[in-house]
Amino acid sequence: MPSTQRDLSQLLGAARRWCEEGLFAAMEAAGETPVSPTQVQLCSVLDDEGTTVSELARRTGVTRQTAHQAVHGLVAAGILEQAPDPTSAKQRLIRRTAEGERVHRLARAALARIEEQLAARIGEDLAVALRAALEAPWGPPPGADSVPPG
Repeated sequence: MPSTQRDLSQLLGAARRWCEEGLFAAMEAAGETPVSPTQVQLCSVLDDEGTTVSELARRTGVTRQTAHQAVHGLVAAGILEQAPDPTSAKQRLIRRTAEGERVHRLARAALARIEEQLAARIGEDLAVALRAALEAPWGPPPGADSVPPG
């Protein structure tokens, strides 16, 4: 009989989806244009001065093509823009437009309310402990040598 206990990876994924669903609902209620989870992740790792598509792909763990498609959709929506990279003639920086900054502030406020709701549901102490555990340095991911032979 298979175990019904979910592993940590599944639990973290479910927690992320819970936060994303709350964010999407808040943004929809505010009348904002719907975006994909990939677009949300991409915007969350964007540097204020701009970030290259390659770096966005690395930070979000998606392919460069997927990051480029997400950027293209956000540029078309007026949330992001492309600008020349002063350090490279080949690269372009992706950065928020004025509209993108407005939406980013709205999303950050919505996420703060979601965290407050989580603390109210699970208790302030657990919410603080959860944040501390997630912010603690975990070091590099375990390699293949950490898995016992089957």
